Amino acid sequence: MRVNEPLDIVHEDADLVAVNKPAGLLVHRSKIAIDEDDFLLERMQRQLGMTLYLAHRLDRATSGVVLLAKSREVAGELGRLFMARAVVKRYLAVVRGWPEAEGVIDYALPDVRERSPRKAALTRWRTLATATVPIALGRYPEQRYALVEVQPETGRYRQIRKHFHHLSHHLIGDTSHGRGDHNRLWRMHFGMHRLLLHAWRLEFTHPRNGTALRLEAPPDAIWHGVLERFGWLDVLGIQCA
Repeated sequence: MRVNEPLDIVHEDADLVAVNKPAGLLVHRSKIAIDEDDFLLERMQRQLGMTLYLAHRLDRATSGVVLLAKSREVAGELGRLFMARAVVKRYLAVVRGWPEAEGVIDYALPDVRERSPRKAALTRWRTLATATVPIALGRYPEQRYALVEVQPETGRYRQIRKHFHHLSHHLIGDTSHGRGDHNRLWRMHFGMHRLLLHAWRLEFTHPRNGTALRLEAPPDAIWHGVLERFGWLDVLGIQCA
């Protein structure tokens, strides 16, 4: 995506705006991004011509819905909702193997620094669909993959990626916590060069007017191609192009 290209708005009202973040776009400036010049927050402020405040964040490699507030007060109220676990977050991910139909990962995680104290971390998932790929890898003549819906109850650093690594159901395209052999398979055979993790939905009560909101960021073209390839479009109620 080009710098200054408008982002897709999935919801806007007098107090907040939600956008569909492309994979690869940083959410905001930081000390580790001193050579970057494109950020979601700044792009949205130019797009709407107003000051905005982040209510939460996504990793650079993750696509999907990001929520921003139009005032500091609303940002604080949204922040308290996230802290109180009053916001339901649903992600889509493609993982290696076939996980159980549903489950809970209760496994403490450190912050950004691996040696920092571990904190409670809880992730729920359910398997939406599975597929078999007739390509040999290692000692297996074919490979299994699954589309899962993930609901993190807490918000630890790279929680979903680390939790599915813990289960040995690594996320496809995860170069930090995934499986290099499977990532290479997807690059060579499917042309996949990114993490398959998408922040699909946010569900919460509007902090100002009490409306029940369900904000959904449609999967992008690359995700759409994966879903179509494996016959998973109907699982999400998406029509073929």
